[in-house]
Amino acid sequence: MSTRFDEKVVLITGGAGAIAGATAQAFADRGATVVLAGRDADALARAAAGIRTDGGKADWVRADVTAADQVEAMIGEVVRRHGGLHVAFNNAGILGTPAPVGDLPDSDWQRVLDVNLTGVFLSMKHEIAHMRAQGGGAIVNMASNIGAHGRRPGSAAYAASKAAVSALTQTAARDHIGDGIRINAVSPGATDTPMSFRPGETRDDRDARVASAIPLGRVGDPAEIAAAVVWLASPESSFVIGHDLVIDGGATA
Repeated sequence: MSTRFDEKVVLITGGAGAIAGATAQAFADRGATVVLAGRDADALARAAAGIRTDGGKADWVRADVTAADQVEAMIGEVVRRHGGLHVAFNNAGILGTPAPVGDLPDSDWQRVLDVNLTGVFLSMKHEIAHMRAQGGGAIVNMASNIGAHGRRPGSAAYAASKAAVSALTQTAARDHIGDGIRINAVSPGATDTPMSFRPGETRDDRDARVASAIPLGRVGDPAEIAAAVVWLASPESSFVIGHDLVIDGGATA
């Protein structure tokens, strides 16, 4: 991809994770200033330092995406430090504890929705407020192939939250394309992150399980998800509005 993001500021929530790291590096390699956001200050600082060591421009800010005041402060701090916000990747999310619907504790259900859905809503709300004032921008939300595209037993809270992210993305895209803000989503399948492992699984166990379930025969690489996010944020996808791009090796084809 030839697109450059020089003088662009990119915010990535859930900034200490593997997909966030690959995406941050991809944007930084193309000239962007990347700001990583999340709750673990030490992990964020290490991730940002790694990008700077490789010659990129990176910063971090601590924020809990489930807290409206912290999200508003996060956007304000990004703009104050770097002069604007041009791209946002709302990536923060959790899997939750797997359980059948009838056995799912109320608190577990609420926590997953708070992070995966309300966190995306709050982030978009404040990102849009700034982008609308500056004349536009691009937002990519993290959905999943579990949700609108496929289901898995024991994943009710996660599936419901991610299906809702898909719907929220499409609605927001129609609401705000007139403001010059393009909003899309990515829906990865199993990717080489800690979330792809079941309790007690080794890497060989995980790979063998995935090989029999995914037509391509392997998990995704975080860099493959990052490439899709960068494309959706770039002018090369300028006619793509409200799309939910499934990246899952054919698992839900």
